[in-house]
Amino acid sequence: MADDPEPGLDPHDWPAFRETAHALLDAAMDKMQTAREGRVWTPFPSEMKLAFDQPLPETGQDEAVLAAQLAELLPYGAGNTHPRFFGWVHGSGTPQNLLAEITASAINANAGGRDHGAVYIERQVVRWCRELFGFPEGASGLIVSGTSLATVIALKVARDVRLEFSSRKDGLANARLTGYASAEAHACNPRAFDILGLGSDALRKIPVNDRFEMDTAALRAAIVADRAAGLQPFVLIGTAGTVNTGATDPLAELADIASAESLWFHVDGAFGALGSLVPEIASRFASIARADSLAFDFHKWLHVNYDAGCVLVRDEAHHRHAFTDRPDYLKAATRGLAAGNPWPVEYGPELSRGLRALKVWSQIAGFGTQRLGAAIARNCSQATYLAEKVAADTRFELMAPVALNICCFRYAGAEISGAALDALNEEIVIRLQELGIAAPSTTRLNGVTVIRVNLTNHRTRSADLDLLLAEIAALGENTETRRAAALA
Repeated sequence: MADDPEPGLDPHDWPAFRETAHALLDAAMDKMQTAREGRVWTPFPSEMKLAFDQPLPETGQDEAVLAAQLAELLPYGAGNTHPRFFGWVHGSGTPQNLLAEITASAINANAGGRDHGAVYIERQVVRWCRELFGFPEGASGLIVSGTSLATVIALKVARDVRLEFSSRKDGLANARLTGYASAEAHACNPRAFDILGLGSDALRKIPVNDRFEMDTAALRAAIVADRAAGLQPFVLIGTAGTVNTGATDPLAELADIASAESLWFHVDGAFGALGSLVPEIASRFASIARADSLAFDFHKWLHVNYDAGCVLVRDEAHHRHAFTDRPDYLKAATRGLAAGNPWPVEYGPELSRGLRALKVWSQIAGFGTQRLGAAIARNCSQATYLAEKVAADTRFELMAPVALNICCFRYAGAEISGAALDALNEEIVIRLQELGIAAPSTTRLNGVTVIRVNLTNHRTRSADLDLLLAEIAALGENTETRRAAALA
């Protein structure tokens, strides 16, 4: 039979495609090289929104035209590569990660299993993580999209262990399981309870102290009350670095309580756990080594490009028991491509998985833990610097102690208070974003709206924080002046 004149989907003209690809790579590198310049956030233009609201195409377009359209997208991210992106907890990425992403795309591996390089790269990263957090040699782990999925995996293991794995086939029946987390814990925790069929209300929100850390007396009382009501407490979640303020729960005491109460001890370390890389603050996170499971992200404070998270489980046998299911078409072998057991799919819900581990491996191997830790330490110092500037200026009010890398404050206002002051601080943040000056976020602490500045950016400098305060003051004063004139 004659060969198909247009075989497959490879380029017809490889030299032309290579030239097009090089041009797009140069555009991407230009974007990252100039990350400190220009606006922080640029809204996606209306005409470009329309360009992504088209009918399903029946015929393709020229590769050079397609590459040009891709290049046009480069200015329109969330802004987290810019040094004045202070909102939420987004890592800033590195140009070096482009090299790993190009390599992973060319390999195009399914990292769900089988005996090939992707599996061994992931195992290396998991071993490094065990070493970093003091987990035992027999602990298991998996590279996932982020802490949200890592939490689902960890809590499923915890649930199944408590129910002696009957839940895998029989469901929950009348288990009436309950868990405990700080009122400041991330929303991924009650979401995991929902996904796992436990119900989000089964995760008790324990009050916090004036440092926004879990109140352990309230925790003990909640456990006693649930047992008295005939419920089954099964998991205690400690947070290493809350998203609101960066507070860390008293992990050592929580580990003691979990042990005494026979609870699974899980740590949500989404970004704060990586403070373990900083010698000056590592002791705060030492008790992570006592956890039954840990969930954290590489794409936050390790600056790996999105997305990349990790789950570690102390007992590999429990972890695998909660997920393993090898039908005939995935049968294990001792030789050939079906070797390399156990496969990653036996530790989580995904069989089809990209090679996320390569960019994590590349980041750690390329920079080393000392340099990565120094970037984290610098962010913590910057948060303290900002808090000191805020405390010294009567136009601002510091709203929470700086625990790690997050500073919460507000424009104080000369003549307004209450809901009007809340609205003013909301407006200041939105105006900063719209003007492209900076991108902090807002949250609510003790019933009032505050400006929240999160520092997980290796490009941020003190001058960026000085500019932020100057612009907040200017916007606040101008708004107050206009308001006074309107009332006059």
